[in-house]
Amino acid sequence: MTTTSSLIPTLPGRSYSDPDVFADEQAKIFESLWFCAVRGEDVPRPGAFRTVQVGRESVIVVRGRDHRLRAFLNVCRHRGARLCEEPAGEVRRTIRCAYHAWSYDLDGRLAAAPNLAKMPDIDRVAHGLIPVHLREWLGYAWVCLAAEPPSFEESVTGAATERLGDPAAIERYHVEELALGRRISYDVRANWKLVVENFMECYHCATIHPELVAVLPEFAGGYAAQYYVGHGAEFAERVEGFTVDGGPGFGKLPDVAREQDRRYYAITVKPQVFVNLVPDHVIVHRMFPLAVDRTLVECDWLYHPDVVASGADLTRSVELFHRVNEQDFDACERTQPGMSSRAYREGGVLVPSEHHIALFHQWVNQRLRG
Repeated sequence: MTTTSSLIPTLPGRSYSDPDVFADEQAKIFESLWFCAVRGEDVPRPGAFRTVQVGRESVIVVRGRDHRLRAFLNVCRHRGARLCEEPAGEVRRTIRCAYHAWSYDLDGRLAAAPNLAKMPDIDRVAHGLIPVHLREWLGYAWVCLAAEPPSFEESVTGAATERLGDPAAIERYHVEELALGRRISYDVRANWKLVVENFMECYHCATIHPELVAVLPEFAGGYAAQYYVGHGAEFAERVEGFTVDGGPGFGKLPDVAREQDRRYYAITVKPQVFVNLVPDHVIVHRMFPLAVDRTLVECDWLYHPDVVASGADLTRSVELFHRVNEQDFDACERTQPGMSSRAYREGGVLVPSEHHIALFHQWVNQRLRG
């Protein structure tokens, strides 16, 4: 990105603090684009389900008897009661409404209801659950509430190609075959865009990430890996693995290329996913914006299945990015109150190493105008 000024403006403060702006984002961003909802292994058997908040809607992701994943709006078609109150669970045969006992097959079709036999004119498909578009990638179910979703290849998988410069680069990690080693949820009292912006830049890294900079010393210069297409930050010479103390990890994943070894790559998949690639594991962040000043972030550490099955101690591996997360989210929470200050009414500024964040701001504005 080229510019004639060292400092360029950010979004105005109200973009991060106004509930009306957030409602607009819910409709035009989170309810209109592909949203990474759940990891496939979280719904392992027929009847297993997860509920997830997508924009203003609750969505059920369920494993069918044919072992396919499907997604539906979490609303009974009879009188609008919420069907599944729990974040996760398992049903034997049908999804049953606790209000009037309308029941739905795992493919969404109306299966049973009191006195249904006396209403033979009811179309069980038309009065079934409202389906939500679903695609699987990297072992996760991605859903889209739009009637006509945007191209998954352009808006989701294309983000990895755009960042890494090579369609095959992310495929070599075989993320869909990895096993969940650890999951940590963070309740961040900050606007979702502050979390995205923080992840995209490293101007703050030398200040608040001593452990990360010790492993990836080039970050001390303030330029994030995402500033350059195809670039992965190189491990320090003395560092053996992507761990909190620089000690050994678990060995390179089998198909990671030689040029990808001992490097860290970061990908932002708008609007709510971060993918972090290191030689021996992958870290995936999923954001769930709940309010203008509150974002739930679920972070998964994924390893080769043999590592997880062996019961290996993941502590040093997980601790590095857990500390990074806590440091980042503390910074975001420190920033949130300033968004409603008169001092930030017109916004702030981006220094040259942050100029690429302006592209994210342009994308947000385009979505809201559209």
